[in-house]
Amino acid sequence: MSILKWLFEANLHFGSKSIAVREIIGGILGLSSAVLGMRRKVAAWPIGILGDGLLFTVFLGAVFSFGDKTQHANFYGQAGRNLLLIVVSVYGWVRWAKHRKNNVSAPVVEPRWTTTKEKSYLIPAVAIFFFLSSRIFMSLGESGTWLWVDTWIFTGTALATYGMSRGYVEFWMVWVAVDLVGVPFAFKNGYYPTGTLYAIYLPFVIWGFISWLRISKKEKREVVAL
Repeated sequence: MSILKWLFEANLHFGSKSIAVREIIGGILGLSSAVLGMRRKVAAWPIGILGDGLLFTVFLGAVFSFGDKTQHANFYGQAGRNLLLIVVSVYGWVRWAKHRKNNVSAPVVEPRWTTTKEKSYLIPAVAIFFFLSSRIFMSLGESGTWLWVDTWIFTGTALATYGMSRGYVEFWMVWVAVDLVGVPFAFKNGYYPTGTLYAIYLPFVIWGFISWLRISKKEKREVVAL
């Protein structure tokens, strides 16, 4: 059996529940990426991309089931979230790597709050993104409460990942809002490793927010001192 075939077919069984091994691996890579991101390490991006690639196949279960009848659901918001994360992560990876190349001794990003000008276009852009995403997911067959939860997870993740690439301190709080709905969503629909990952993220992102907040205040004081 090839490694790729094993990866797509391997499952762990807990009573009547079956969990794809690639979901577990994807979750571990995602958490590792978040830890490296908090420490402002460029490696956060490629590791995150690998994890998102695996989770993309998990949330399109009916597409990547390979004959496994237990994998019959497609959650387009969650799958789209991982696909979007890959795209935005490439942007973040290029941006951080370029900064590291030009400033070898300096951090790859300087945490700061968004400016009033940035808020003036980010807020309406997020509202439009949410509306269009919900219409797309609705046309693909999603409905009910999970449609709005799925849409918010998709939208919030896009915003948070973009914010991380730009060094916005607020991006951590967006992750909190994503986690608060992501935990019940994942557990309710049987994605236990993902739900556990969201739950671990919650205290972690608060820690990350405090860490970046302290860094932003410290660097601001240093600029004023100069």
